[in-house]
Amino acid sequence: MRRAIIVIILAALLCLGGLALHAQDLDPRAYAKVPVDMTVLVAGFSYSDGSVVTDPTAPIQNLQAVMRGATLAVGHTFSLFGQTAQVLASQSYVWGLASGTVLSNDMYGEKGGFGDLRVRLSTLFYGAPATERANFKPQEHNTVLGASVMVQAPTGMYEPDKLINIGNNRWALKPELAFSQPFGERVLLDVYAGVWFFTTNDAYYPGTSERKQNTMPVIQAHVSYTVQPALWVAFDATYYVGGRSTVNGVLLPDEQNNVRVGGTLVVPVVAGNSIKLAASTGAIVRGGANFTTLSLAWQTTIY
Repeated sequence: MRRAIIVIILAALLCLGGLALHAQDLDPRAYAKVPVDMTVLVAGFSYSDGSVVTDPTAPIQNLQAVMRGATLAVGHTFSLFGQTAQVLASQSYVWGLASGTVLSNDMYGEKGGFGDLRVRLSTLFYGAPATERANFKPQEHNTVLGASVMVQAPTGMYEPDKLINIGNNRWALKPELAFSQPFGERVLLDVYAGVWFFTTNDAYYPGTSERKQNTMPVIQAHVSYTVQPALWVAFDATYYVGGRSTVNGVLLPDEQNNVRVGGTLVVPVVAGNSIKLAASTGAIVRGGANFTTLSLAWQTTIY
């Protein structure tokens, strides 16, 4: 019985850590055509509030969390074998509070620290040849195919003797393919399909345990509408499945099989600068994290 309770608690707390789970990312127009030799700086803030869905008979209940995050990112576009490519690095700082009830006893934990560094290399290998700004024609509308590789490095705050951590103490890799299809001059459909791969965390709680995680396929779809140049709105959705964990060979009941939906609004402010507002929530949550997230970001472009 004690071992079963520990397994359930571990699974639930892993789901709380899933606030930073990038399967939940919703990123419309991530493969948009842009000029090369362009640098983009992004500063953002996010707020997440929600719960973790568990078996109603489980000894841990009422799991809630409120998390906040600040993110800085820098990206640069360049020519790769004659095609448009981009490298993007982002770093976050996350803080918040998680609480729940275990066998009628209230529990809570506060945590704050830097998250894991993420670096993404992408290329548009069809429909977007590398073009300098002077020759770039944003009014051209055609099918674009792209691909990317996201790497998440174990650089975030991690304490092996703590159950709740900001960092994951492991590497993660997500290759992805993307399809972007315009319909007329204003409507754009984006579809991305990728798979997360995870290495082993060999210093999991209480510091001597070994945690492994299965692969997690992810698919995103976005429909965006251009109101005017640089002003657009999008409906976003993502589906992710799998990712079940084992700790010291014991399977945890934390497999994901969820759908999230959201919306994005990008508004230009001054030349080369824009504000991005986004919101997302769980539409179908069969288990794991069920959070509503709001975010605000400022983006500036340097040529």
